[in-house]
Amino acid sequence: MFVEIVTPDEMLFSGGDVHLVQLPGVDGSFEILNHHAPLISILKKGRIKVEEKGKPSRFFKIKGGVIEVLQNKVLILAE
Repeated sequence: MFVEIVTPDEMLFSGGDVHLVQLPGVDGSFEILNHHAPLISILKKGRIKVEEKGKPSRFFKIKGGVIEVLQNKVLILAE
């Protein structure tokens, strides 16, 4: 799936070979996998884990934000 993590200042991550994204939701941590159902959710302070095929996991600290999942594309607008 294609994933973008964007802040007001910069693009933190953009990649098309991601198979898992773990996020700090306001009601608890959750994961997005390939072909996940459409979703919009609020994120709290924490870290995002991104797993790309054949690469080590990457982590991004955020202060909060929102996520949209649609047609195997994940857009995260983070602070």
